[in-house]
This record gives sequence, structure tokens and C-alpha cells, in this order.
Amino acid sequence: MHARSPHGAGLGFRRELIAPLQAGVPAVIDFFELAPENWAGMGGRSARQLRAFTERYPFVCHGLSLSLGGSGPLDEALLYRIRDFMREHGMTLYTEHLSWCADDRQLYDLLPIPQTEAAVRWTAERIRRAQDILGRRIGIENASTYVEPPGAEMNAAEFIGAVVEAADCLLHLDVNNIYVNSRNFGFDAHAFLAALPLARTCYVHVAGHYVEPDGLVIDTHGAPVIDPVWALLADAYARIGGEVPTCLERDFNFPDLAALTAEVDTIAGLQAAAKQRKAA
Repeated sequence: MHARSPHGAGLGFRRELIAPLQAGVPAVIDFFELAPENWAGMGGRSARQLRAFTERYPFVCHGLSLSLGGSGPLDEALLYRIRDFMREHGMTLYTEHLSWCADDRQLYDLLPIPQTEAAVRWTAERIRRAQDILGRRIGIENASTYVEPPGAEMNAAEFIGAVVEAADCLLHLDVNNIYVNSRNFGFDAHAFLAALPLARTCYVHVAGHYVEPDGLVIDTHGAPVIDPVWALLADAYARIGGEVPTCLERDFNFPDLAALTAEVDTIAGLQAAAKQRKAA
């Protein structure tokens, strides 16, 4: 299939949304994102439904289970399967979380990597191997975390920058994750954003979250985006420009497609405003 690179404003591709999207994809949606673990190797009706969209729209592969910072062997079989899946559907961008999520089995959680020089070297080596297999540079996403990794030799922004530099990879910027962590650990979200290696940004996520009664903020992707997160996205565009493809993540508690489209339209509006400022 002819390769299509993502651009503009996109939406997470979920099975719950297939029926309304089959009735008509809103014009503001430029691309879709999916988790390759949930689709690669799928046959039957699901494969036909996906193909109907990948023939018309760019798709981004956003991984969930590679465990780039984990101590177990890198799942090279998964990477080869993702490589072939991307070729089959003309996908050009793959991103993964800067975290670990497996030991001798999948843990189904994204856990923080110790922020040490040794962890930088270990994780960067695994990212380089992943890039060799996929035949492309990948984006690594700043993750939401709920515990401070012990023994840190650098702060989180420094660790992300060191890994990106050592691996010669790209940055997948998630502004909601920055906001969630800033609330839970008491730091300035905009200052953290400014400290990241933004020149390497290839992709952006924005999403909603949930606040527990005790004030803990959970990155759920199950609620509308709130104003402080939109403001952080606008700040990101002021720094990186409005050309970077940006996806609205929504994983459950789905509203109707019109409500999701309104949020995608907000992304597009912020991108357009950043481009206008750059051109002025």
C-alpha cells in the first residue's frame, strides 16, 4: 500500500467508533492512531474494516507493550510483526512509551524507569535495536507516573533528553501526561515542557483524565480535555510550531462522534493559530 504520513489533527481508532465513522468521517479528522498489538495479524471482519480506513487515511502505530526500559529480552518477534503490519497498511510512524511494562510476563501497566546513567544506556540500546528492526526512527512518549523511581541521578526531563540523544530517536510529546505528573508531584508543567528536547518532537498526544477524591490525578483517556491541558498544548505549539501531527486519545466513556470531533477541531484550531503566528 502507498505510504501515508500523518498530518494535522487525528483521533484514536477504536472499535466502538467504527460504526459512526463508517457513516462518515468528519472533515477535521486528518488521520487515525491505533495500537498495533490489537490489530496486527487480525483477520476476518476486523481486518476488512481496518483496511477500508487505511486505504483512505494515514494511521499512526502507538505501541503499548514493548517495555523499552524493561530488564527482560526485547520482544523482537513483536517488532517484526509490527514492521510487516506497518508495511501492509502504508504506516510511517511508530511510537512507544518511555517505560517498562513486562517482567517474565506482561504487567499491563506503564512503570517508570530509574533515572540513572545506566538506565539511559540500557534503554537507548533497546530503542536503537527497535529502530534497526523497524527500519525507521521511532518516537518515545513521556509517560504518566505515580511513583518517583528510586536512586535518580537526574530529573525526568533530563532523563528523557538523555535517552533521546543516546538513542538518536524522536520525541512523542504527551501534554496530558505532563499535566497529570505536574499535579501529582507538584511541579510547573510549562517549565517541564520547556526542558524537554522539543526539537525532536514528531508527534503529540492530548487527552482527558480523572481526579480521585483524594486529589490523585489518573491518566484515563476517558474524559474531555480540560482547559489547563489545552493551554499546555498551545504552549507546545508556540515552541514547536503547529505542523506536528496531534492525536486526541479517548479509550472509553465514549461520547457521540460530534463531541469527539469538537475536540479534534480544537486541536486543529490551535495548530492553525500557531502557523499564523509563525507566518506573521
